[in-house]
Amino acid sequence: MKKMISIFIFALTFGFMNAQENFEVSTLRIGPFKVFMPKAEAEKIAGIKLVNSNGEKKNMVKYQGETIQIDLFDNYINEANPSVPSITYMTTTSKKFKTKSGIGVGNTREDLINAYKNYPNFSVRPDWEKDKPVKDSGYFNIEDSQAGTLLSFKFVNNIVTEISVYLNEGC
Repeated sequence: MKKMISIFIFALTFGFMNAQENFEVSTLRIGPFKVFMPKAEAEKIAGIKLVNSNGEKKNMVKYQGETIQIDLFDNYINEANPSVPSITYMTTTSKKFKTKSGIGVGNTREDLINAYKNYPNFSVRPDWEKDKPVKDSGYFNIEDSQAGTLLSFKFVNNIVTEISVYLNEGC
């Protein structure tokens, strides 16, 4: 009986530890970090001070041993908060972060198309460098028009190498 209780407590503890990890990716988040998340809240999760991005400064944050790049800019929230530093861009190359469909770094371009072919607003486009398309490199983008964000998968040689989530400012 004591052995059964010990096994049960061990399983419960292990399950609780895993439940605290958040490696989910969506059109709004990478792990616990979300687009529009205020700087102070992001700093609590990151455990470090973050700086506003000026086009060059990038915040490299470790979450459960995995790296996420986070860019902060001043964003208009409402009249009471006209200029709040918050997350506008995140990217990772970690294989741990996945969408609910199980898509992440290491999946193929075909996996992306099969998973999201019925999604109402996606696009596939080539990568560009110096006014020329880059051979065997591109992006698969999912637009969330309600949230005003994009979930972007960069692929090289038809393999996902990077996932980004960011504010879609439109064209």
